[in-house]
Amino acid sequence: MKARSIRTMRRGALAISVAAAVGLSCATAAVADDYPAVTYERLTAAQSDPGWLTYYRTYNGQAHSPLKQIDTSNVKQLKQVWSYKFPAELQQGFEATPIVNGRYLFVTTPKDNVYAFDAASGKQLWKFEPKLSAESFKTACCDVINRGVALYGKNVYVAMLNGEVVALDAQTGSPTWRKAMFEPGVGYAFSLAPLALDGALVVGSAGGEYGARGFIAALNPDNGNVLWKRFTVPAAGEKGGNTWPDGMQEHGGAPAWLTGTYDAASKTLYWGVGNPGPWLADLRPGDNLYSDSLLALDPKTGDLKWHYQYTKHDTWDYDGVNTPVLANIKYQDKDYDAIIHADRNGYFHAIDRSTGKLIYAKPFVKATSVTGYTADGAPIQDPAKYPKTGTTIETCPSFLGGKNWWSVSYDPDKHIAIVPALHACMSLSGKSVTYMEGLPYLGEGFEIKPEPGSKGYGELQAIDVGTGKKLWSFWSKLPWNGGVATTAGGLAFSGSLDGHLYAFDTATGKVLWKSPKLASGIVAQPSVFEVDGKEYVAILAGYGGANPIWGGPMAKAAEKVPRGGTLYVFALNRG
Repeated sequence: MKARSIRTMRRGALAISVAAAVGLSCATAAVADDYPAVTYERLTAAQSDPGWLTYYRTYNGQAHSPLKQIDTSNVKQLKQVWSYKFPAELQQGFEATPIVNGRYLFVTTPKDNVYAFDAASGKQLWKFEPKLSAESFKTACCDVINRGVALYGKNVYVAMLNGEVVALDAQTGSPTWRKAMFEPGVGYAFSLAPLALDGALVVGSAGGEYGARGFIAALNPDNGNVLWKRFTVPAAGEKGGNTWPDGMQEHGGAPAWLTGTYDAASKTLYWGVGNPGPWLADLRPGDNLYSDSLLALDPKTGDLKWHYQYTKHDTWDYDGVNTPVLANIKYQDKDYDAIIHADRNGYFHAIDRSTGKLIYAKPFVKATSVTGYTADGAPIQDPAKYPKTGTTIETCPSFLGGKNWWSVSYDPDKHIAIVPALHACMSLSGKSVTYMEGLPYLGEGFEIKPEPGSKGYGELQAIDVGTGKKLWSFWSKLPWNGGVATTAGGLAFSGSLDGHLYAFDTATGKVLWKSPKLASGIVAQPSVFEVDGKEYVAILAGYGGANPIWGGPMAKAAEKVPRGGTLYVFALNRG
């Protein structure tokens, strides 16, 4: 890092809006004043909206559309209606979910560009190009990606790698405010889609691999003022602070880098928390709260209602950030208002969302470090699977998890969750490490290996949430890194690294349709929406993300997947 006064910058730059921090290229087109405001009332009723208003479509995280014009009987007639190829310089991973409000479709690209299109015709309406500095990419762990925008009022909100949250006019793309939450290059990044609530815009930080102490924060959507900020690692003297050695909390990691979910009825915000730092657990005795945990928060204050820790004293990078999906389930003849969650540690969990108590946890991939859970919900972990400095262990799943950030989808009528699973194991070797700002803070070396006996690296699974048992699966030689969207038409849409968007029968797993080969592999989630009475399916193709950087043999298997990004939109061909 350059020898400049970082502390001075923090006292100033982090507390103010920085209107001139990055260059702006914003191409606009004249559009009619027909943009429908996105209110909290619309967001709470998003399940009945024809668009796709939030990252998971609805606050509950189900990624399920009520649309059924496209169904199991006619999906074979699906045809591409338009596409848009992004500039060649954006050849990293395209991980955003297309967000649709009225006729407006918004996507983000690598390096935090934002594009707006007419959702039906594909006409580009505007683009926002922040042109981030090289320092902004320095501590972006797993590609220079962005997962999408939030909508509120008549603004579009994007959280950027350089620490800025920016509000854009939804009709023109012009910035209305900017807020710097941290300075670039010191360990933090933003890669998530923000979550818009009632008068609040919630974001969570990345940076667990750089010793950046994780946080979740709420901003005023009108001006970017910080309403509250909660660190995910409690300080010494705070509740939970004694689960860390004194002095290690400040660089304890525990990032909150994936979008959370929200229960409007109980007014509870659910947010997952990632790995502790450094990776080598031998250096930080204790449970290391609130790493690898689910937090239930008061959305007005950030106060903690309860927590559940999926993995204690993690040394395997088993982040707990994967989506906490709200679902009403019946398990062993008892009804629950639950959270369902497919964790990196290889277990599919159901948790009582009122109390934080575990209902059940069932392995969905081979899991050898976490071997089960006690009756009161504590993880059972094999002490022989902890490396020390100079020793090596073998374990499953790998640090990329039994499932990474890729969105699950839950069909509430069929009570089926569709889970993109990863079958890989690893060796971990302990190494000495000292915290240095802006540099990796791991203390472990790793090597990914195939899971013994698996049919491939990737598997799309259907899980009965009432039992936790697998109903069907679709195997792939390559990792399956695409998120899932289900519909009331009985379909589950998900894309593959080999460049196809698939439509599965949600109930049986039968492949009912496969797109022609697209320009690149898919690592994003589809969205399903309706414009003028016509149903569409949109997906970003653009291989990248963690696999080509850290995947080892999985990266080698996918090395011929073309790079570059293209947005595709499909609809029924009635001709």
